[in-house]
Amino acid sequence: MITIAGIKGQKIAVFGLGATGLAAAEALIASGAEVYSWDENPASREKTLNTEYRAEEPDNWPWSDLSSLVLSPGVPLTHPTAHPIVRRARSEGVEIIGDLELFARTINALEPEKRPRVVAITGSNGKSTTTRLITHILRETGHLVHEGGNIGKAVLDLPNPDENAIYVLELSSFQLDLISSLRANIAVFLNISPDHLDRHGGMDGYVAAKRRIFRNQTPDDHAIIGVDDEVSQSVCTDLTGAGRVTVTPVSAEGTLGGGVFALADSLFYNLDHKTSEAGAIPAIPALRGQHNHQNAAAALAVCCRLGVSPPVAMLAMGRFKGLAHRMEKVADLGNLTLINDSKATNAHAAAQALTAYRDVFWLAGGKAKEGGLDVLMAAGAGYFDHVRAGYFFGQAADMFSAQVGEEVPTRIFGTMERAFMQAVRDARASGVKNPVILLSPAAASYDQFTNFEERGEAFRALVDRLLKAGPAAVDDLALPAPKKNGEAA
Repeated sequence: MITIAGIKGQKIAVFGLGATGLAAAEALIASGAEVYSWDENPASREKTLNTEYRAEEPDNWPWSDLSSLVLSPGVPLTHPTAHPIVRRARSEGVEIIGDLELFARTINALEPEKRPRVVAITGSNGKSTTTRLITHILRETGHLVHEGGNIGKAVLDLPNPDENAIYVLELSSFQLDLISSLRANIAVFLNISPDHLDRHGGMDGYVAAKRRIFRNQTPDDHAIIGVDDEVSQSVCTDLTGAGRVTVTPVSAEGTLGGGVFALADSLFYNLDHKTSEAGAIPAIPALRGQHNHQNAAAALAVCCRLGVSPPVAMLAMGRFKGLAHRMEKVADLGNLTLINDSKATNAHAAAQALTAYRDVFWLAGGKAKEGGLDVLMAAGAGYFDHVRAGYFFGQAADMFSAQVGEEVPTRIFGTMERAFMQAVRDARASGVKNPVILLSPAAASYDQFTNFEERGEAFRALVDRLLKAGPAAVDDLALPAPKKNGEAA
């Protein structure tokens, strides 16, 4: 747990008692603050019983004495409308921050020679894989690394700062909106595609939130920026022109004059005006697909800037096991391969999985993001070339089926379980040599699951049942006959 600097004796409120909120409350108490807390979920409030920050109604908080409100990233700050607790804090003149701002202030209070290094990663897609890959390479090469933020542990649950440590932090746009003083020694900006637009008031607000990752960087710091989409390329151009930070572009789409890039399944780097080959991208499932080439390029750029030699970094990369719920091979059952890509919560992420496998029986659905599957429908994109059939479930099912039209035979189901069973049945009957059951939802999970992890675990549980019963058991299930596009099953 991190001891937070400069808050002893202060009265601080915490709103939202998920993992980050609870970690913030514990760290604040341990650091000498007086903490007031609340969550709209009764089950979350129960977790505070018998603690020094037992939940009580915000109307009972000593608003005039509060120095800060620590807000959960999931609480709307501005759009679609500011949450009532946000409006109350603003009317009372109480600053609104996140747990990462408390971390930042603690780091900033240290003498320069005592500061740990901070690597911060954001992007619409690939940030979790890149974060985990950077952590893996650095640990394999003997560094003291603490990983957290939007992945794994809440940042205030990580160990106290040590000058020899490297904090590798995944940051969402929601978290970045609540940060003002974080200085990232290395900031990674992977890519941008439309996501969470309702929470940011549109694309401009979303990009502005992501760009906050570069705030407070100095000429001694590094910005690693993907240049494979127009928005990110523009961000790279802007920062390079400003000249206040060292910019390293990365790409999965071919040669760069400087930076790190993937070409013909190998990584190349030019960080000192000379291009050299780092080595072949490891042929492991965890780095399958072109999108992972960008993740690998970004990870190599970061580790090189931290003093790891490219050949050593590539050797460590070859031992990377991958990320749970992201193109994760759950099992082989006979000739059937089952892939959990529950983390693909938008169409851009699903596109990456759809192009990585052949003979796909595709499970998708949930709560659709803005545009649904629009990005998959571009003429000549080829995202459906390997898709044998689509099995759509949840709130997005009808929308997805209508968008796909005649491109792919689709069936509609109320639940993921029924969609899964039908997909397995169809794959077994298809005569395909090596069919793939791919859960890549292209949608948020919130209609039927708490988060993508819960959805992925539900998929794993279905696979476990299948492994125990045997694939033939699926054929005996009393499922409805397949329907044409647009008809419910």
